[in-house]
Amino acid sequence: MSGRFSLTQQETDPIGGGTAAPLVAIGAGAAVTISMVSTFAHRAEIVSPFAAVLGILLLIAAAVALVTGILPSRGSFASERVWLVVTIATAAAVAEYVSTMGNDAVLYDDYGPITIGLLLLCMAPYASWAALLIAAGLSSGVLAILVAGNAAAASNSQPVASLVLVGSVAIVALAAAGAAYSYSIVGSILRWQREVNREALEQEVADGDGLLPGSAAGGSPRVALVAREVLPFLASVVAAERLSVADSDRARELAEGVQAEMKAGIEATWLDDLADALRAGGAGQGIEVLVDDPSGAAALLSSDQRTALTAIVSWLGGSTRSSEVRIAVVEGGGAGRIEVTAVPAQGPPRHRDLERIVAIARAVGFRTESMISRERTIVELNYPVG
Repeated sequence: MSGRFSLTQQETDPIGGGTAAPLVAIGAGAAVTISMVSTFAHRAEIVSPFAAVLGILLLIAAAVALVTGILPSRGSFASERVWLVVTIATAAAVAEYVSTMGNDAVLYDDYGPITIGLLLLCMAPYASWAALLIAAGLSSGVLAILVAGNAAAASNSQPVASLVLVGSVAIVALAAAGAAYSYSIVGSILRWQREVNREALEQEVADGDGLLPGSAAGGSPRVALVAREVLPFLASVVAAERLSVADSDRARELAEGVQAEMKAGIEATWLDDLADALRAGGAGQGIEVLVDDPSGAAALLSSDQRTALTAIVSWLGGSTRSSEVRIAVVEGGGAGRIEVTAVPAQGPPRHRDLERIVAIARAVGFRTESMISRERTIVELNYPVG
């Protein structure tokens, strides 16, 4: 999975996602409370006290797995933890059905569907919308089989289809609400990050502080071309009363030259331009930047991927954070990998600060890994090719 299909609020906005932890703990506690109250309410229908107690204990285990899984020390809430929580909660629902097998008068007092749905809703800031819907579908299928079997054992006269619908509506409704939240919040964060990042980069370029080298004398070829040939030509055109055929031909030649320089700068040398800017101190005090891209793979990155990589390299190389930055780009076998290694100048950056800037890369489809030590900071970006 890639892009918004697998992104979560926690990945795109680690700080904002972390603020949902208290609400998750409240929701998990509510699910456990519902199981206890429901079990007590239909105690007369229980035929297996052991299964009834086991169901509550399993739901407590699911709640604990959820609350501990979102702790900052545990890292990102991976999709495997979604399956773990839902599997344990579904097992609790199975134990509840076994506890009243053949003696369950009504379904609306069973806690299985409502507690599974509530736990799925609590995972919305930490799970992708796709994972929530898939988990809801699988757990609903399991409970549908149990509902049908329980109805047959109890000789229930109501249509099995209606019983299955009643048993699954809570899961589907709450999971759909969580999926809608996850999809919408991730979308809004991605749009915000892209706009803010583009505006920041454009402002740095406009201020002459930026990510492209600067002057006509020692800067990029396209800047030199504009200063040396295009501007004088425009001045002569403005001063002339009419345009000649030669002027038209000259304008066409200059336009083609500028276009060629722009294309070369964007497709082949943008990463080298970035390195030159950092060496010259455009985004800091001047550091050593080494680029290892023998196949020119960086030229194939999308504009959003270039923006994310530029943001990471500029942040690591700015504000005296690093004395040296190395960028290695490798493609092969349908996959690409970019490794950015920075040698700290005064000390390694904080993990929280690094995570916020790396979140920009996740937002545009990179699979990221980062490591911080006293000797170096490493950010690895993986992406599909083709």
